[in-house]
Amino acid sequence: MTIRSITTSLLATSLLLGLAACKGPEAQQARQDAAQAADSAGVAAREAVDQAAAATREARDEAAVASRQAAADTQHALDRAADASAAAARDTRAAARDAAAGASDATADAAQNVANKAREVADDAKRNADEHNH
Repeated sequence: MTIRSITTSLLATSLLLGLAACKGPEAQQARQDAAQAADSAGVAAREAVDQAAAATREARDEAAVASRQAAADTQHALDRAADASAAAARDTRAAARDAAAGASDATADAAQNVANKAREVADDAKRNADEHNH
């Protein structure tokens, strides 16, 4: 039940009880007073409903603004996260290239060391062979 229908029912009941209790010359004045009170109560009830509706609309509008702001904030956060992820991917690719280059350099250095050692061994073997042949 709405506020308006509850208020109207209470006012009608009060009015009927008031009218039933009145007898004699004061009854007319009591009826007029009751009618005026009912009208005032109806106006007050309409104003209360209108104020509640206005407050509801205002709360709805504020919630919509807050929701839009939250969506914008979320979008900004997602954009920053995407940018950070892209930067991390670039850094990872660069680090992987550097690591691969470092591994290639290390492999080349190791191969050179092996070749140098092989040359030394070959030179020693040739010297030994020359010494034994003389």
